[in-house]
Amino acid sequence: MKTYKWLVPTLYILFLMLPIYWLLNMSFKTTNEILGVFSLWPQDITLDNYAKIFTDPTWYNGYLNSIAYVVINTVISVSVALPAAYAFSRYRFLGDKHLFFWLLTNRMAPPAVFALPFFQLYSAIGLFDTHIAVALAHCLFNIPLAVWILEGFMSGVPKELDETAYLDGYSFWRFFFKIFMPTIAAGIGVAAFFCFMYSWVELLLAKTLTSVAAKPIAATMTRTASTAGYELGLLAAAGTLTIFPGAFVIYFVRNYIAKGFALGRV
Repeated sequence: MKTYKWLVPTLYILFLMLPIYWLLNMSFKTTNEILGVFSLWPQDITLDNYAKIFTDPTWYNGYLNSIAYVVINTVISVSVALPAAYAFSRYRFLGDKHLFFWLLTNRMAPPAVFALPFFQLYSAIGLFDTHIAVALAHCLFNIPLAVWILEGFMSGVPKELDETAYLDGYSFWRFFFKIFMPTIAAGIGVAAFFCFMYSWVELLLAKTLTSVAAKPIAATMTRTASTAGYELGLLAAAGTLTIFPGAFVIYFVRNYIAKGFALGRV
């Protein structure tokens, strides 16, 4: 009976891992082998696909560009969301519920709605094809999400903590950074994770607002067509490498994410 109990989750995990394995499998093949022979593993293993990514500036700069604007966006989003979420959590003011809902409506809108306005605005002020342009564009979606997540964690902290700190002579900012932020460290980790992941996988705005200097890896992957067709092995290798930053972040915030789900806020 115990064997059958583990059968279903094991099959489910294998089913989820199959696309990742197949992507990894293709990354060690040539395009001709991918198109010509169906095999569960490479018949003639090649590292040429990875070698091209790590030696061609067009490819490795795509990863550096993506990481640059993703980190900038995550820092800005969490930094702005922290005081905003504190205000929603601790104070009641005219229109607070409407403002909170309005923030969430920005997250509900598809990126395509804002692509053209951002493109025209950034072209006019000289921010087109820069890392900060993509980072700021993603803030439109990530800040509301971060505020929503952090407000839930902050509301779970008793207000008596604030009052006790003030009685002990703490200024607001000293209390906020030294006492309050460590208390909601799990929430900050969860918010940073979701901001990172959205910015990392978003393609439309990143592709629209860049051309050469800040072109992300996702945009580079869409331009691999040649006279012989798409370089499938190269695309598979690039796709495999794009998994690692997300997996790296998930590893370090996995406990925080679990706490977020436990609080029912994620």
